[in-house]
Amino acid sequence: MITRSDNLHILLTVVDAGGFSAAAKVLDMQVAKVSRSVAKIETQLNTTLLNRSTRRVELTEEGRLFVERVRQGLYTLQEAEEELLYKGELPSGVLRVDAASPFVFHQLVPLVQEFQQHYPAIKLQLTSNEGYVDLLEKRIDLAIRIGKLQESSLYARPLGKSPLHLVASPEYLAKRGVPAHVVDLNGHDLLGFNDNRVLNQWPLKGLKEIEPSITASSGETLRLLALAGNGIACMSAFMIRDDVADGRLMSVLSKHRIAGTEREQVNAVFYKATSLSKRIAVFIEFIQPRLQLGL
Repeated sequence: MITRSDNLHILLTVVDAGGFSAAAKVLDMQVAKVSRSVAKIETQLNTTLLNRSTRRVELTEEGRLFVERVRQGLYTLQEAEEELLYKGELPSGVLRVDAASPFVFHQLVPLVQEFQQHYPAIKLQLTSNEGYVDLLEKRIDLAIRIGKLQESSLYARPLGKSPLHLVASPEYLAKRGVPAHVVDLNGHDLLGFNDNRVLNQWPLKGLKEIEPSITASSGETLRLLALAGNGIACMSAFMIRDDVADGRLMSVLSKHRIAGTEREQVNAVFYKATSLSKRIAVFIEFIQPRLQLGL
């Protein structure tokens, strides 16, 4: 028997997935059943919540306001239920976590063993991607995202800030010289991204966007290129702190760096209507004080 709460959850999935067929796939239900659930809500409210088209569905203004309230209500209800159901019990089950490859390598992997010791009943599944992934499509429960968040149906929990630094290897700087001013970068090899030009906008006064000498799609690849003496790269502190501490990389133009940009933001994001709030909560509470985001 499908309850009113079930119907509301189905409605949210239709909105997040962008259509009835996509929602049916996520929920492992028949499309007709998904459609009936949404229609039942609209009948009860005597209001059209979704404008249907052959390609996708869009919320009406009434639907947008209703869905926003439903998300808040379901999330609060699920939190309350889990507090009672699992009081005194360790959370269990699968937790799928996604993050950019460098964040997985340098921040999450070192914490996995200790996390498993604290929560042995949680089966952690880590995935790494260079760009943002659709949480519903990839069946991800929690994602760690670096930089400014776009407005969406995701709930965000700030984890801190990771400052950006311009770095190069001592060998490269000994050969090419240490830049003293931003304009000096014109005489250097610069390492940048080839598929996201926004990331080539370095936080330096008077510099809009660099023209890279070498590009890569992965921040980890750029780090390795910098370590091998190929040029200067702009890296988040969370992925180069050990390199700088051990002298493998050196920070340059630090006096000219613009601090506090949106790219420094680190957030944990997940759907507000998730039923995995206990697993997500303990994971966030565990990693946040252990993350090493600065130099």
